[in-house]
Amino acid sequence: MEVIVLRELTDGEANLLQVLFPHLAGLTLSEVEDLGESVKIIARTGPGPRECRGCDRPAARVHDRYRRRLRDLSCAGRPVQVELEVRRFICDNPECSVATFAEQVDGLTARQQRRTTGLRSLLERVALALAGRAGARLAGAIGAVVAQSTLIRLVRAMPDPEIGSVKVLGVDDWAKRRGHSYASVLVDMDDHRVIDILPDREAGTLADWLRAHPGVEVICRDRSGSYAFGAREGAPDAQQVADRWHMWDDLGECVQKTVAAHHRCVKDHYAALQQALAAAAPDPEHAAEQETADHIENRARVLRTRQLYQQVQDLKADGKTVTAIQRELRLAKGTARRYFHAASVEEVTAGLLAGWPSKLDDYKPYLHQRWNDGCTNITQLHREITEQGFRGGYTTVYAYLAPFKGKTAPPATPAPPKIRHISSWIRRRPDNLDPDEQVKLKEVRAACPDLDALRSHVEEFAKILTGRHGDRLDGWIAAIRAKDLPHLHTFANGLERDHAAVVAGLTLPYSSGAVEGKVCKIKFLKRLMFGRANYDLLRKMALLN
Repeated sequence: MEVIVLRELTDGEANLLQVLFPHLAGLTLSEVEDLGESVKIIARTGPGPRECRGCDRPAARVHDRYRRRLRDLSCAGRPVQVELEVRRFICDNPECSVATFAEQVDGLTARQQRRTTGLRSLLERVALALAGRAGARLAGAIGAVVAQSTLIRLVRAMPDPEIGSVKVLGVDDWAKRRGHSYASVLVDMDDHRVIDILPDREAGTLADWLRAHPGVEVICRDRSGSYAFGAREGAPDAQQVADRWHMWDDLGECVQKTVAAHHRCVKDHYAALQQALAAAAPDPEHAAEQETADHIENRARVLRTRQLYQQVQDLKADGKTVTAIQRELRLAKGTARRYFHAASVEEVTAGLLAGWPSKLDDYKPYLHQRWNDGCTNITQLHREITEQGFRGGYTTVYAYLAPFKGKTAPPATPAPPKIRHISSWIRRRPDNLDPDEQVKLKEVRAACPDLDALRSHVEEFAKILTGRHGDRLDGWIAAIRAKDLPHLHTFANGLERDHAAVVAGLTLPYSSGAVEGKVCKIKFLKRLMFGRANYDLLRKMALLN
């Protein structure tokens, strides 16, 4: 390619070039070369002494001159190279360890760098936003061709931000590798800034960090016992605040377990409704359904579950721990704990006895109505419910409607609501339930007094939570103790073990919402750098973004 060399710049042209490239102000611009795909600017530094980098004394003796070739910010999409003539000075201070040093231009050059300060700053921002591969593509599009590994090295070379004084600290864990290793993120709750990331979630690590950074007055955390112990050891005078969302989530798990334990009451209610409908309109299919229910009640898996539950309870009565029972019966950890803490055998067999839900459950009333209206074309009925959202096949609809041929379909019996649906209705605000859900919840509460009491207790706790009435917590716990709801008793035990932090969480305005948001950001960064996101790189990205 032909190289075009322009004449030496006049003063006016040099001033115009310095307007276009303000970071070159103070340099003497001599020539500009158009290389076709790039531009080269030739310049030299001005006269005068420079301060020694070793002793900061001015030095005036020039040892020699040499040219540095620096990649600069692109201009109109074309890369720019600055060929800068700099001087090497001799330091006259006999006590200085530096004999000679090269002058640096503020805002343009740095020691042992082949990029200008502006270009390096741009590449650092690109690397923090997009990491390696995507960042390299963007940098190439704006005229700063760079390898993805170079961007990663730039991020690793950046210094950690200053932590400063922290009064309100938020802490939570996140998975480096789910199920294997975890780390902790620390957030300054005043400005929602990630200030540090710890390599694990152990109490000792958090305590050491708090001792090294005194002055923390409030610590927002989840219900983790390790964080509670670490905060107590590292900052004994700090006020610990348990997060309200985690309280509500823990209560939700207890609600679901309680609903599972009393789901038999709901199923019995719907079974009685089905028998009443069958008595009013006898149907030969009812006997088949009853036979299927009896088969589910006595099938082999249910019998094995009952036998295993009895074995666990016998070993528990002998004084053995969960770990010992798990090892002796060769059970999974979660299974052993569930069977160990279950109040009755119905609690562990509730899911098995419920059977597999049918895809037609939500469409049976419509099918019965259309059949009795005279539409007995099963293909047509399958097409209609498919348009309404049914995702099953034709054979499912045919197998259900075939016994009705030549006669009137019986009244459709609604299927018992699922455990997760009842748990959701109990936890939600009444005005957030549609009319159909309100009717079903009313039926559930009428069918089981324990679930009715559960709904009342959950509603009261929601008022304490949203209104931040921590002074009413003890009364709520006392009301829980008066009812036979063992899973809520377990929840209350946890609240009492962490009583001070729970009361503070239900009273003070602090929460861990900002920390949860930062955890989501870290997860995004981890996926952004999939395959290259080692802990040190991910830590840098989280701290500097």
